Amino acid sequence: MTAGGARGRTPGSRVRTAPVALAALLALLLPGCAAGPAARPAATGADATARDPRPVPDTPGADGSARAPGHKHPHPHAHPRTPAYRRWGLTAPLAPPPREPDRPPRLRAAGPGLPPVVDRVPTRDKVVFLTYDDGAEKDPRFVDMVRELRLPVSMFLTDSVVGPGYGHFARLRAVGATVQNHTLDHTALRGLPYAGQRAEICGQQHKLRQRFGARPTLFRPPYGLHDATTLRAAADCGIAAVVLWRASMQIHDLRYAVGDRLRPGDIVLAQFRGPDQLGGATLTQMTTRLLRRIQEQGLTVGRLEDYL
Repeated sequence: MTAGGARGRTPGSRVRTAPVALAALLALLLPGCAAGPAARPAATGADATARDPRPVPDTPGADGSARAPGHKHPHPHAHPRTPAYRRWGLTAPLAPPPREPDRPPRLRAAGPGLPPVVDRVPTRDKVVFLTYDDGAEKDPRFVDMVRELRLPVSMFLTDSVVGPGYGHFARLRAVGATVQNHTLDHTALRGLPYAGQRAEICGQQHKLRQRFGARPTLFRPPYGLHDATTLRAAADCGIAAVVLWRASMQIHDLRYAVGDRLRPGDIVLAQFRGPDQLGGATLTQMTTRLLRRIQEQGLTVGRLEDYL
């Protein structure tokens, strides 16, 4: 063989070759260690959901199953295929309201040219109506709940209470809730002069039309207090009905204005409240309790505007 063959290599040349091979091997192995977690393959499916805490916009779905990966479900331990009613703590799904509401042909007006005052709707349908007042609590999970349960709710909003948070109620409206009037400043109207009452009602009509593009047709006076002047001002502001209530949501149960149970057509008062006002419970937990009471009495929830 020539001097370049195996016999021509010296021991020193073999020693120098080994570090070169070792360096080449390390060059292949080290990048995966030095780069850390960023160099690992991206997680997919359930792993990606568990590891990625960033909020992702919702994809609408009637049962909440059509969500973008990474969205934190309000019940993180629930299986994604669990029915929506179970995810929200109900033992059975809410029965759908009738497709053709049994609505009264006409409600009796409070007087000539005045809107009717209602705390229940005469109907044979086994429905009650959920109404939420003020707008103080802006729990994003309530938006999920309304969407997933297809829960018909009417929101009576007060401008000074909502403040800069109208975007939250726009999201609720986008998933099916309706917007109605509860005055500008939550002022007790009874006994005030016409000009003051009209300013409170018409002022909020204007605000809500600016925000949502539609003028409310229903009005609830703060604390339920009203007089003939309230009704006249409401009529002049385009209100079709003044809405009171037959039952109100409490921390542990319902308080009934008449009798000891719900009846078809009853209007139920709830409020946008959080744990500080609800004994540590959230708005969604309180709503679940309310829905259980409704189901226990053989009723379901209808949309108030479908009956008025």
